[in-house]
Parts: sequence; structure tokens; C-alpha cells
Amino acid sequence: MRYFFLVILSIFISQNIDAQIYEVGIFAGGSNFIGDVGATNYISPNQPALGAIFKWNRSPRHSFRASIIFSELEGLDSKSSDPRRVERDYSFSNDILEISVGMEFTFWDFDLHQVGIQGTPYLYTGITTANHDNFYFDENGIITSENTSSWAYGIPMVLGYKTNISNHLVLAAEIGTRYTFTDEIDGSVPDAEFRERFSFGNTNSNDWYVFTGFTLTYTFGRRPCYCNF
Repeated sequence: MRYFFLVILSIFISQNIDAQIYEVGIFAGGSNFIGDVGATNYISPNQPALGAIFKWNRSPRHSFRASIIFSELEGLDSKSSDPRRVERDYSFSNDILEISVGMEFTFWDFDLHQVGIQGTPYLYTGITTANHDNFYFDENGIITSENTSSWAYGIPMVLGYKTNISNHLVLAAEIGTRYTFTDEIDGSVPDAEFRERFSFGNTNSNDWYVFTGFTLTYTFGRRPCYCNF
């Protein structure tokens, strides 16, 4: 991960920042969790998600992108299609603050300096880190806080479609799954090793969560020169 950030930083520094075009705006939508507690529907928003997004368009086909998104991840066994989970009847909610950086690729050229309405599907991936509280379920199934928090790293896999709706506004709709490298978000694996006896579920499968929503960005900056990158 250290080398990933070094590569991104070196690219940013080596280019003339005055010759680019940027986008800044908001993300609004919903979130859902996929793990050892609650339903396992892949796309089923049940809590609001809000955030900010920034893009640096390096060519008509790719952009560097960064975002900060806040949401509450919720899992309810009562909403699951698995009768064993319904009978167990666990539930949790966990506030997360996600920071994501990476690269967005468009299927077709998307040059904001061309006249007229344009649209294209796109893919985004990179790396995420999400801050969340730690807790576990005790022997009676009661949520117990560990009074600590952790950063869950992950890989975003986002598919979307965007179009310009004016000279300076771009509207997009996207669905983005996040595969994380942790199994602690839903409390199925305590953060403290001495509480390992309270672990449950599939400890070989990490947590996922999904953001589904819209972005609205404002573009600015002078006409770019794409010839050198």
C-alpha cells in the first residue's frame, strides 16, 4: 500500500497542475452490509450514505479520484432469508467513515470540453479505509463495546454511468461494493485476541459493504493538454 501512495504522489507532482480540469461535488445514496449478521442481499440499501468526491481528469478515458463517505452499516438477522439467522436474531449498527483513493476508467471518451451532452459507463477501483467501532456479542447475544475503533482496509469495485447535464455539472449513478480485509465490522470477530471465544460465523470470509447512489460534481480548470499522459 505504501508503494501505491508513492506512485500516485509522484504522478501528481510531475504534472503541471494548471493544465488540468477538476471535479468536486457530493455523493448521496444508501448503504448495506454483507457479513455474518443480517441479510446477505448484494444490493439492498437500508441506511443513508453521504459524502464528498474529488476528481482530477487526466485524459478523456481516466481520472484520479478521492472521496470521503459517511454512513451507518446495519445488520438485522430478522431481515435474513436464512432461518438460522432469523432464529438467532442478532442485530447491530456501526457508523463508518470511509476514505477512498484510486482511478476511474470510462468505457468511452468523456471530454468535458466538447460541445453537447455526453455520457459513458465507468469503472472505479483503488483502495479504501473505513473507521469503525469495535464490539462483540457476549454469551447471551448482547452487544458489548470494546471501547476501541479500527481502520478496515479494502478494495472498492464500482460500476457507474455519468453524463454532463450542463457546461459545468456532471451527474452520475453508481453501485460500489467494498471488499474489506477484516471480519470485525459486524462484531462476529472481536478485535482483542483474548476475546476470540466470542467469534462466530464464517471466520474465513471477510466483511463486505455496498454504496448505491448518485454523484453531482462541478467542473473547473482550463482546457487540459492530454498529449503528455
